[in-house]
Amino acid sequence: MHEILDAILSAQAGPADFAALPLPESYRAITVHKDETDMFAGMRTRDKDPRKSLHLDEVPVPELGPGEALVAVMASSVNYNSVWSAIFEPLPTFGFLERYGRRSELTKRHDLPYHVIGSDLAGVVLRTGPGVQAWKPGDEVVAHCLSVELESADGHDDTMMDPEQRIWGFETNFGGLAELALVKSNQLMPKPRHLTWEEAAAPGLVNSTAYRQLVSRNGAQLKQGDNVLIWGASGGLGSYATQLALAGGAFPVCVVSSPQKAEICRAMGAEAIIDRDAEGYRFWKDEQTQDPREWKRFGTRIRELTGGEDVDIVFEHPGRETFGASVFVARKGGTIVTCASTSGYTHEYDNRYLWMSLKKIVGSHFANYREAWEANRLVAKGRIHPTLSTVYPLAETGQAAHDVHANVHQGKVGVLCLASEEGLGVRDEETRARHIDAINRFRPPAPAAPTKGTTS
Repeated sequence: MHEILDAILSAQAGPADFAALPLPESYRAITVHKDETDMFAGMRTRDKDPRKSLHLDEVPVPELGPGEALVAVMASSVNYNSVWSAIFEPLPTFGFLERYGRRSELTKRHDLPYHVIGSDLAGVVLRTGPGVQAWKPGDEVVAHCLSVELESADGHDDTMMDPEQRIWGFETNFGGLAELALVKSNQLMPKPRHLTWEEAAAPGLVNSTAYRQLVSRNGAQLKQGDNVLIWGASGGLGSYATQLALAGGAFPVCVVSSPQKAEICRAMGAEAIIDRDAEGYRFWKDEQTQDPREWKRFGTRIRELTGGEDVDIVFEHPGRETFGASVFVARKGGTIVTCASTSGYTHEYDNRYLWMSLKKIVGSHFANYREAWEANRLVAKGRIHPTLSTVYPLAETGQAAHDVHANVHQGKVGVLCLASEEGLGVRDEETRARHIDAINRFRPPAPAAPTKGTTS
């Protein structure tokens, strides 16, 4: 592995040099174990601790198949699906691996007693399988997480409709929270040259997901002037939705849970902020009963911020906790576009406010290759910026996942894999200098230097 890292750090090695590098027999990876899927039985979701279930293991390098690429992972990041994998909700991911393993001789590789998780990466191609023409060893890449077979006609208008569509590192094995990763070649995209490895790894899943939800014809088709309610607007998903809304000429109404998160939204350029904790919104009276009076109070607050208008689009991902309010506050004919359901999958809403006001609920799941490519292109052009806040070493991925699960993070939480330190991988210093403040927007301020005459 040292030879691989040396070649990457040299920035001088070419395709032939990378192709000639010997591959190791094994690599370090973050895994969950099949024999531990009951470890949290009977516990409340909030009490399940990813630090107990995520392991740093040495695992064999998988066989490379047709149309695939083996990538040296310099950095990755934690998404909520990594939290789900770690707490075995809504069900253990080993069921996904078993079903995929039954598909063919080649996919049997994925059905293992351990699951290498992670759905983001930034790194360097080491090997490509038969049939791969667009990528070569030495290419610096990021990966989106759509793994698709495309043997059915269903997927050829929108690959997310393919019956064999899966999320890499969640419904497949050999994910990105590791030193090496196995991907399909049509998951690869060029790494933005002005970003570090850890910055480049941060946008992938969430930026592509937000792009499809808000911008794509498969989502809400955002247009200039739209009012957009964005839940968790400073979080891993919402922070990209906020940027996309602003870049598209829309007016985001950002819902956050602390003054610090509100300030981050303002730094991104948002003007309308609702601190739901400070303003005391409680959409549920108890576990079974929602409170429509709170929906109305929330809607009144939104109209105060928009000049009397309701929102055209609701960017929904909390799910159960907020969905009733989301349906209520959308304008007549408006769209509630939903994914994820991090607070629960069973959504309840008053259908009168949907049906009689001609509103639409649109389900959205990740993104197809074209949508992911366009989302990455916006990052490469400096129009959308990474929202990286904290970076952990690979060995501390459990703590990174715990931060996300407990919602004590902001933006995205990164993980260094082969990269030994932050700040590596920048190839375009000029572009970086133009956007450095936006790139560092989610990072905590550096500690103040001691004044002259003080001692530490």
